[in-house]
Amino acid sequence: MLHKRDKCLSALFITGVTCLFSSMAHAAYEYNLTPPASTLTQEIFDLHMLTTIVGTIIMALVTGMIIYALINFRHAKGAIPDQEFHNGWFGRWAWVLVPVIVLSIDLTIASSASSTLSSVESHDKADVTVKVIGSQWKWTYEYMDDDIKIVSNLKKLEPTDPLYLRDVDDPLVLPTGKRVRFLLTSSDVLHNWGIAEIVPKKINIPGYINETWTHITKEGTYRGQCYENCGTGHAFMPAVVRAVSPTEYEQWKVTRKAQQAQAAAEASADKVWAKAELMAKGEAVYTKNCLACHQANGQGLPGVFPALAGSKIANNSAALAEHIAIVVKGKAGTAMAAWGPQLNDLDIAAVVTYERNAWGNTAGELVQPKDIKAAR
Repeated sequence: MLHKRDKCLSALFITGVTCLFSSMAHAAYEYNLTPPASTLTQEIFDLHMLTTIVGTIIMALVTGMIIYALINFRHAKGAIPDQEFHNGWFGRWAWVLVPVIVLSIDLTIASSASSTLSSVESHDKADVTVKVIGSQWKWTYEYMDDDIKIVSNLKKLEPTDPLYLRDVDDPLVLPTGKRVRFLLTSSDVLHNWGIAEIVPKKINIPGYINETWTHITKEGTYRGQCYENCGTGHAFMPAVVRAVSPTEYEQWKVTRKAQQAQAAAEASADKVWAKAELMAKGEAVYTKNCLACHQANGQGLPGVFPALAGSKIANNSAALAEHIAIVVKGKAGTAMAAWGPQLNDLDIAAVVTYERNAWGNTAGELVQPKDIKAAR
């Protein structure tokens, strides 16, 4: 009778453990890594699944053995420890078999891991090379072979929007089916760029170039972020990649180059811009590049970013040159970046004009592109 009860108890335990592991595996699958969309991330995903499966099997076997031993060799059942176990065949050879089994498992995983690591650090010739520059708190992408530059900022969305803090105004555009090389660096502090579906993250270090690559297999929009705590605006630094077909990518390059050429020609012209034109363009530049720190009302964040509304510089005609210099060259020891290398003369002239005439500021000067050119 006792034997029958023990069998039932053992079956109950085994059934419960099996159900537990099944439910855990199903739940874990739902919260697994994002589905890969490139050859490199597919290798990483496969390695992750290999280690997960091996680890789960080992855990299930060990747990099953423990439960079996607890049920069948417990003191209440009258089990007596075998004092001569070490002299038996299994007791002697277990010291050899167990390490061999463990080492075999380790070598199986290590072989795949070594291959994947070699792929991550591969430096084969690329079809497209993009320099990724991190700065507080945006990404700048420079296409090294095509003279195209993208400044990607957080897109302002309502908190109820599904893409709140996850979308940008100007995403990185890449072709599918091509090898893309990324050169990673930073203009200020440590950043960390990566997109889980298509490229592993790597750190952006000031004054240093890191390198990684991708070969995207599926068209779509992929989202990542800065994975390094880079400052108070860290949460406002998403990264977005739009993967398109090679044909669409070539068309995009032609259009983008034409837009940049037109903007450069417009900025370098000797045209004298009217106040309404400068204010409209300045508001757009401010919203894209300055709003995250100085806020839409120009009040900044007390103790972190200074207010522009009512500031001494923006309301003092004698401080115009200082105002321009800060925007163009930045301010050492603060989070104020140098916008001279990132914006053209017209954009800087417009945003300085806007800051000196918005939010009740009374300086009133109109700054022209030629003024910025002279201040560089």
